[in-house]
Amino acid sequence: MQLPLPLPELAQIASTLPGPEDRVYVNRSLRLDQIDWVGFDMDYTLAIYHQEEMDRLSIEATCNKLCERGYPDTLLGMKYRTNFPIRGLLVDRKLGNVIKMDRFKYVKRAYHGMRELTREERRQAYHTRRLRPASSRYHWVDSLYALSEVTVYSAAIEALEATGESVDPDQLFADVRECIDLSHRDGSILDAILADLPRYVYRDPALAQTLHALRSSGKRLFLLTNSYPAYTERMMTYLLEGPGATSYRSWRNYFELVVTAAGKPSFFAGDTPVMKVANLDDPPERWVPLEGKVTRGSTYASGSFATLQALLDTSPDRVLYVGDHIYGDVLKATKTTAWRTMLILQEMDVELAANAESQHSIARLDGLLEIRDQLLDDLRDHQAEARRLQRKKENEGGLEAAYEASRVRHKRAVDRLRQRLKVIEAEYDQLEAGVDHRFHPYWGSLFKAGPEVSAFGHQVENYASLYTARVSNLRHYAPLHYFHSPRDRMPHELV
Repeated sequence: MQLPLPLPELAQIASTLPGPEDRVYVNRSLRLDQIDWVGFDMDYTLAIYHQEEMDRLSIEATCNKLCERGYPDTLLGMKYRTNFPIRGLLVDRKLGNVIKMDRFKYVKRAYHGMRELTREERRQAYHTRRLRPASSRYHWVDSLYALSEVTVYSAAIEALEATGESVDPDQLFADVRECIDLSHRDGSILDAILADLPRYVYRDPALAQTLHALRSSGKRLFLLTNSYPAYTERMMTYLLEGPGATSYRSWRNYFELVVTAAGKPSFFAGDTPVMKVANLDDPPERWVPLEGKVTRGSTYASGSFATLQALLDTSPDRVLYVGDHIYGDVLKATKTTAWRTMLILQEMDVELAANAESQHSIARLDGLLEIRDQLLDDLRDHQAEARRLQRKKENEGGLEAAYEASRVRHKRAVDRLRQRLKVIEAEYDQLEAGVDHRFHPYWGSLFKAGPEVSAFGHQVENYASLYTARVSNLRHYAPLHYFHSPRDRMPHELV
């Protein structure tokens, strides 16, 4: 008698898996039982910001400072779209464009201001010569923090060019970046956040439980953030103390070590000493080099991977670092250290929902590609036979009636196939545009550029051992869980 499928024990295992939005996704296998330390970034990792509110705050502060530098006051009232940029874009500082590439550096989409470039404009700008994204001409949009820069830049180009202003795209972008950085340093942004934390920061009710579960399983936790001591104190108190927190007396009890003002990504190079911070409001010149061992409950600053690793009392491959910045947290850690990494992607919920809604359309796109390939094969066969008969006709000064009829038949088949290919390609383009719009109205999926993996998706695959939407998703997995990556297959293995 055949056993019922699925087997009851397998059905039980399947029922315990978290839903797609709560899962941790695996690029490189990782065993939690072989991890001694788990480190966390703070901003956009433990502290999940309300992106639209953060963008508006940053944009207003930046535009004010641009006008103080002599830019027209029209920037104060210009129209902008906070939903325009996504991570993984590049700013072309020479032409003033924002572009999205696939993993082969093919520019799939590009905008100048808020106008999308045509296929021919993209070809002329980016496809006739080798694109070098590592050059100073291009700026990577690596984090959610950087989205407001792109919003201001694109809106400013559109607003200034509409009034006939002469725009230097490179200088404009340098000024936008400098004004945003200045707004963070002078408190224009950070003071506003601290004055109304619930407006700008999502307080995950499961975060404290997750950190407690990791500690209870024997893991030691550390915080490694670029934020300065006083801001870190206020933010972590909001996140881990008060209603919903565990019985810990202070947020500091979750962590063995707290390092602020880390200066990532340069943190992962050199041997800068770890500094002791006596008072949270002390300026950097009053910090003193750490002597001896760290003290739990104290605040430290600066440092480097080499000096921090010496304090952890374990080998680098037994450290998991969790952050949101694909370059500053994940890529640099993976390239320069043996730390394992987990990337936090707030966008995962949107990506997963759009992917689920698009499955039928994606299957149709795959089917259209198969039909197109078959039509192209048929087209080549008919073209080859038509050419053969045409040469025969030219060489012999004419064809017998049967041969002439065959030649005409092949030519008509070529015309029919070309027409069918146009219909197929039109349907494909329309369907692909619809799928992209489900993910994002301007750029499509974060992880894909057309049928290819996007440049950002390629970085995630290459450098993040794990990725997930939020830190608290770890609570769905046992402390000894084995995160096993799917078997990777090359194209020849898919035949």
